[in-house]
Amino acid sequence: MRWKGLAAGALLVPALAAGCGAPAGDTGDGADAPDQATAPQPNPLRNAYYGDLHVHTRFSMDAYIFDVRATPDDAYRFARGAPLVHPAGHTMQLRRPLDFQAVTDHGILLGVLPGMDDPDDPLYQVPLARELRELGPSEGFQRGLQAYQAGEFHKIDGSKANRDAWQRIVESAERHNDPGAFTTFIGYEYTTTAADTGNLHRNVIFRGSEAPEVPFTAMDSDNPEDLWAWLDNLRDNGVEALAIPHNSNGSNGNMFSPLTFGGDPLDAEYAETRMRNEPIVEVTQVKGTSEVHPMLSPNDEWADFEIMPYRVSSTLPSEPQGSYVRTAYLDGLLLEETEGFNPFRFGLVAATDSHNAGGTPDEDDYHSKVGRRDGTPQLRGSVPLDEPNPDGSPAYAQTYFQMWGASGLTGVWAEENTRDSIYNAFRRKETFATTGPRIQVRFFGGYDFDADLADDPEMIAKAYEQGVAMGGDLLADGERAPKLLLWASGDPESAGLQRLQVVKGWVDGGEAHEAVIDVACSDGGTPTGDPPRCPDNGASVDLSDCSFSEDLGAAELRAVFEDPEFDPGQRAVYYLRVLENPTCRWSTWDAIRAGVDPRPGVPTTIQERAWSSPIWYRP
Repeated sequence: MRWKGLAAGALLVPALAAGCGAPAGDTGDGADAPDQATAPQPNPLRNAYYGDLHVHTRFSMDAYIFDVRATPDDAYRFARGAPLVHPAGHTMQLRRPLDFQAVTDHGILLGVLPGMDDPDDPLYQVPLARELRELGPSEGFQRGLQAYQAGEFHKIDGSKANRDAWQRIVESAERHNDPGAFTTFIGYEYTTTAADTGNLHRNVIFRGSEAPEVPFTAMDSDNPEDLWAWLDNLRDNGVEALAIPHNSNGSNGNMFSPLTFGGDPLDAEYAETRMRNEPIVEVTQVKGTSEVHPMLSPNDEWADFEIMPYRVSSTLPSEPQGSYVRTAYLDGLLLEETEGFNPFRFGLVAATDSHNAGGTPDEDDYHSKVGRRDGTPQLRGSVPLDEPNPDGSPAYAQTYFQMWGASGLTGVWAEENTRDSIYNAFRRKETFATTGPRIQVRFFGGYDFDADLADDPEMIAKAYEQGVAMGGDLLADGERAPKLLLWASGDPESAGLQRLQVVKGWVDGGEAHEAVIDVACSDGGTPTGDPPRCPDNGASVDLSDCSFSEDLGAAELRAVFEDPEFDPGQRAVYYLRVLENPTCRWSTWDAIRAGVDPRPGVPTTIQERAWSSPIWYRP
């Protein structure tokens, strides 16, 4: 344990135990079936499990160009703790195994690039294949992107490669699924991007063993609404799946647009269809955090966090309005107030989006994302190039990779580590997101919570019995104000927790408003002011070696909060955000190891954090 101190007494509740994620037996391509006689019984108060729902392997077009040759089998072994060789030659390995994972290779051009590189495959003779082979990772990626946007790939019959790769992905997920110890989900990424719309990508996650013959891709339609129709059709035929939007920050305002893909106003049918198919959204990953933007929330002192200002795979600026989750929550409240429907009632998850067949969301063990293109500190712009500028100042790679972040992980509260239990958590939105540390968060709302519930050994059982968990609706109860139960437990291998916050959005007079309220502080602090803020606890970071204040910060923060500004007639949304003490950013770790100063203009420290899914108050 790196830090000390509790904000309150120890809490002995079975539901607070995290999943172990350790392999139960075989570490090869398969896994031994667990011994049901000794397997843990489902916990009705639910356990915290951590996973990555966004990982790419050799079957993704871009990953293959980046010299990634690892397979889905390699990705699942990595998730369970096995080492994996990075395309740049060094070895990656998680410090702690995951509890669940989905391999989500791009459905579009699935398996086509490996075929173009196989002399025994007819795709090898395609002229574009020869050109890509000669260009290498950086130029090859740009040429491949241009070829896709120009429709050159549409003229190539890659259907056999698509089917073969998809079959291998499905078989790998089935092979590595180990109920009770490690859960795999069949999945893929629906990838649709245009210069004007920006990123509209989704990860599609299937509940069980049933999957279609081939994925629905942007080659079928670049309209996400057609993806939802496809998912509805699958569901009607007994195949359950959901889609997870990601990198809304790079969508140029289109992920949470007030218009349909075709430019029509949203309506109730749109909202119902979207929420049926997209109950959760990815709020943070390598390509930036999509919770909030400082231009949209100027009164949130922590809004300027891991902001990636560009559209995906470009240096074109991305319009913030319509690209960030908090604003979508506010817009959804307004639509519900004025039109009677809300298409933006998402729970929150996180992922790495690693294209290396495995992500490492720890700042001090960062391997970035795109294979050989950013496989060294120099290539990702955190360490100077060998040749300085003409004036003698350090010269850095001309890239945006230094803006990327070491993020993130999805947390779920589930009865057991199985597909059904974890998928049910996705559906009811009892999910949370972290930037990497194994922070746990609980969030409940109710009217009958005692003021001292946060100190009750039966806290979780009573919260479930008397209220609703994150992801749920809290219906009005006359004029009574709801009480919110917030709890966060820090990661013993990370810094201490600094503050616990409620983020509130509400509608008043036809306008949406927001507030960030500190409700619990570390080191004996008490929130004061308007809005309430914790005092500075004095935590610091030594940039010479990245050591931090281990004697400051809390192992746990919890509180019962009653909104002093509550109006029973106003629609509102609440979610929990918890911040750690500052620690070194990955780019600073790179610089220290290289014996150079951190790159100017790049943050040297960050505050790792976690978010709960919201609770919506409905008058």
